[in-house]
Amino acid sequence: MIKVSEKLKEQLHTLPELPGVYKMLDSLGNIIYIGKSKCLKKRVKSYFVNSPKWEKVNKLVLFIDNIEYEVTDTHLEARLLECELIKSIKPSFNSQMKHDKNYVYLKVNDFNNYNSLSIILDREDNCYGPFRRKRSIYDIIDSLKHIFPMEKTAEGFEFDYHILPIPLNRDTFEINRTALLELFSDNVNMQILTKQLESKMKEAASCYKFETASKYRDMMEGIKYLNNGIFRYDHMFFKDIVLKIPASTGYKLFFVSKGQIIHKEFFPILNSRQMNSFIKKSKKQKILLSHNFDDKAGMDFRDIIYSEILSLPKECILETI
Repeated sequence: MIKVSEKLKEQLHTLPELPGVYKMLDSLGNIIYIGKSKCLKKRVKSYFVNSPKWEKVNKLVLFIDNIEYEVTDTHLEARLLECELIKSIKPSFNSQMKHDKNYVYLKVNDFNNYNSLSIILDREDNCYGPFRRKRSIYDIIDSLKHIFPMEKTAEGFEFDYHILPIPLNRDTFEINRTALLELFSDNVNMQILTKQLESKMKEAASCYKFETASKYRDMMEGIKYLNNGIFRYDHMFFKDIVLKIPASTGYKLFFVSKGQIIHKEFFPILNSRQMNSFIKKSKKQKILLSHNFDDKAGMDFRDIIYSEILSLPKECILETI
């Protein structure tokens, strides 16, 4: 049975049924957890039930001495604020979004007999990402070694499966390197290779070569993961987007450019004149947009905006010219 102090009971009672961010504090005033919700009252109360959904909650509630919160107009703003606070405060019970410095890039190497690809921590020429799952990138690199050297042709990619990775001389390395650069620079090429790997997987399985088929399956899943990581923001980069999100007493508009929110504004009543004025004002602010953008930290914010775009009805998304 969870024991809840009178102070916490009062705080739980007064929480609003609105979107926002909540902070759990210990007896020393340290923020130990930060979360967000569409309904603060409902979400925070869920931590103090007898059978929480998550094991982590059982440990967390033992340390909670105080609860603070901040109301936002929309759930999107709550998610973005949660991300910002986690990165700056790094609460002990939060695991996601606070370790962005550990995100990695996949690099296409210069000549190396055995390593056509590598992992690096900072962006440089011929690298792609960032990616959160370092271990997954290592696994993808190891699996792809079995089909090197690979050559790009008019129809797709030519490659054979090798049980053991083979060393590449300078000529075959350069052919393979060119193929990799074309692969990671073009979403269509990524899809072509995925289909080729799927075909090879089915062919191997039909010949009862199940281990080889499983290797092709792993490569195929790896290419899909890389494809999503490299190209998932494409439409956010090439078009300016206005999000029209309902709030409790009106609408909140967000102007998104290159995956960043440039301007936002609340309207109790929204008409076409106000919309046009908002877009004009946003485009002026876009000119002042800083290009000093932190790829790694920005990845989490972009993912939040991207998922919001995917979740909204079409009438809430306007692509501007």
